[in-house]
Amino acid sequence: MAASDLNIPIEIRQHNALTTARYEMTACEMDIVFSLLSKLSKQDRAGTIYEIRVQEMQELTGRTWNYKQLLDSTKALNSRIYQIDNSIALLQVSLLASALYRKGKGTIELEISERMRPYLIDLKSNFTSYRLQAAFSLTSKYAKRIYQLASQWKDIGETKTYSLDEFKAMLKLKDPEGKETEQYTQISSLQKYVLDVAVSQINEHTDLRIKYELIKKGRSYQRIKFFVNTQEPNQLPILFELKEDDAKAQLARKHLESLNIQEPQLVQDILQSVKLVDALFAFIYKLKTDRIKPDKNPGGLFLRMHGLR
Repeated sequence: MAASDLNIPIEIRQHNALTTARYEMTACEMDIVFSLLSKLSKQDRAGTIYEIRVQEMQELTGRTWNYKQLLDSTKALNSRIYQIDNSIALLQVSLLASALYRKGKGTIELEISERMRPYLIDLKSNFTSYRLQAAFSLTSKYAKRIYQLASQWKDIGETKTYSLDEFKAMLKLKDPEGKETEQYTQISSLQKYVLDVAVSQINEHTDLRIKYELIKKGRSYQRIKFFVNTQEPNQLPILFELKEDDAKAQLARKHLESLNIQEPQLVQDILQSVKLVDALFAFIYKLKTDRIKPDKNPGGLFLRMHGLR
């Protein structure tokens, strides 16, 4: 792999049938799914087991999930039914066939439902691509959903016009069958708690810049569409595609830069020590999750903690 390839952000691809399917995931479920998607390859055989390392996922996302949250999330992913409809057939299918927790090892082994596999792997033309690290950095579940939707249209510049009923159904804010209570019935609430939050997060954290237009029919708003442009995201790529040691070294170097630790000999000493690299990852993780109180000079704090200053 050429050195210039190391900085290319990883894209995950998801069939449009899934992007527009009606479903709702928690943030924990989303993190598991995006971690899973990053590991898929067209060369994978049926029955391939994908290992998710919980600590790696948490260090990359800066979010902490306890055992019960992870267990509840994979249980939901096993049981939730996706409905994929086309002109030939209507398929009802779950994402996962199984989830196995290795107790005491911090790993989850995931198996994909075989009828879901073509929509995730064997993608020949009809797909949505979106950047993994962008998806990780969105905390609002509505931002994640709208980002996926907008990614379909990034080459065109604007989405199709959706009825508000259709749009809210895709975000699971309205039950098309009317069996559940509709959320955010006031347009001002929909804007404040869903649309404006999503636009702000997407524009700040991703490769897309979006805005929306609400369209009136008579005196009330009835339809919505999004305008979509691309931008260069200021993000650290998630390095799943590198060999583990190479990925860890590059990510460690980026962490040192973020701490303003740049003295060449000091950087080299840290990177050559497995113990110090592990300590660096643990330090960054604790900073992100507020387990270490903010410091005016976090890099200096790390060096002092490990006798390097």
